[in-house]
Amino acid sequence: MNQDKKKIGIVTAPGYTKRIGEGLYYSLPGLLREYVDEGETWEVESLESPLTGYTEEPEEVLEALLEKKQMQGWDMAVCLTDLPLFRGKKLIVAEANSAKRVGLLSLPGLGAAPLIKRIRESILQLLSEMHHGSSYEDRDRVQLRAGRKGRKKINARELVKRRGIDRFSPIVRENSESEKVSEVRFTVDSRLRGALRLITGMVRANRPWRLFEQFLKILAVAFTTGAFGFIIFSTLWEVSNQYSLWRMIMINIFAIVLLVFWIMAAHKLWERKSDHSSAYIRRLYNSTTIVTLLTAVSFYYTLLLIFFQLLVLILLPIGAINSQLNSEMNNIGYFYIAWTATSISTIIGALGTTMEDEEVVLSGTYGNRQRQRYELINEAEQEKKEAEKEKEEAMQEKREARKNG
Repeated sequence: MNQDKKKIGIVTAPGYTKRIGEGLYYSLPGLLREYVDEGETWEVESLESPLTGYTEEPEEVLEALLEKKQMQGWDMAVCLTDLPLFRGKKLIVAEANSAKRVGLLSLPGLGAAPLIKRIRESILQLLSEMHHGSSYEDRDRVQLRAGRKGRKKINARELVKRRGIDRFSPIVRENSESEKVSEVRFTVDSRLRGALRLITGMVRANRPWRLFEQFLKILAVAFTTGAFGFIIFSTLWEVSNQYSLWRMIMINIFAIVLLVFWIMAAHKLWERKSDHSSAYIRRLYNSTTIVTLLTAVSFYYTLLLIFFQLLVLILLPIGAINSQLNSEMNNIGYFYIAWTATSISTIIGALGTTMEDEEVVLSGTYGNRQRQRYELINEAEQEKKEAEKEKEEAMQEKREARKNG
C-alpha cells in the first residue's frame, strides 16, 4: 500500500461555497478511499479564493486554480464556483484535466436539489477522472473495477446519477484531446433546458429562505394593517362577498409582484450594464433575483394568509357577518375575507417599507456578490503593489547604506 498522502485542494469562492468546502474536508477522505482508490491515503484541504469566483470564463478559473495548486503543493485540485459557466451557448457543469490534475464544478449547473449529495458525487467523479484518466478506455477500466466490487449501478462516465431534473435536462459528457485546459467536460447542450436548470440552481445558491427573517417587519406592518382595516369594517366584508375567483387571483398576483419589484427598487437589486458581464449574464442575474424574491415573497404571503384565516375563523363567526350585511355571506366569500385582507394589506403595508438588514438582501443577488469579489481582488492587488513598493524602498535604502558606508 502506498503510504504517501495524496493531497487534494478544494478551492471555493467566498460565501456559501466556502461552507460547503469546509464540510467536504471531513467527508471526502473516506469517500475517496471507498470510491476512487482504496490503496491511497487521501488528505483534503479547503481554501477560499475570490479569484475562482471572479470570472464566468472556465479557462480563467482553471488557470487561477492551477496556480493555487502549484503554490500549495497539492496533487489535485477542484474549484467550486457559484457562477454560471459557458462555452459558446453550452452550459458548463464541470470540467477536468487529468494531465494538470485540476477540475472545476459550477454549483448552479447541478440544479436545485439534492445539492450536497450531488456535489459529493461530482467531486468524486472529477477526482476519479484526474486520478485514473479521462479517456473512454480509462473510464471503462474504472467501470470494470467497480463491477468487481459489486457497484454495477455506478456509471464511471457520468458526473452524477441521473435523477429528477437530470432526466429532463441531462448532463452530457464530452472528451477532447485538443483542449489546452480541459480534457473532459460535462455540459447541458440545450440552451432552454440549461437555462431552466441554471436558474433553479442559482436561486438555490441565493438561499431565498435567508430573506424571510427580513420580512418580519413587513409581515408585522401588513398584519396590523389588515387586522384593523379589513376585519373590523363590514364594508370590506361585502366587497369580499362580491369578488369572483379570477379577481381574487389577479389581486393576489398583483400584490406579490408589486412587493417583489418594490424590494428590487428600494435596494437597487436590478443588475445594470457593466464592464464585467455580458447582456445574457445580466439577464440571467436579473431573472434569478426575481425568482429568488418571488419564492421568498410567496412564502411570506402564504404565512400571512394563514394568520388572517385563523383570525377570521376565531373573531368573525359567519352568523355575525350575516347580521351586518344586506345580503347573506356565502361560504366561499367567508374565506375570501382573509384572502382579500392578505392581498390588500400586503400592498399597503409593503409600500414604503424596506428590509432592515440590507446586507442580507444584497447577499442574495449574484451581481452584488460579484462586485464584492471585485473589491476583494482590487484590495489584494493594491496590497501587493504596496508590499512590492515597500520592498523596493527597503532595497534602495540598503543600496544607499552600502554606498555611503
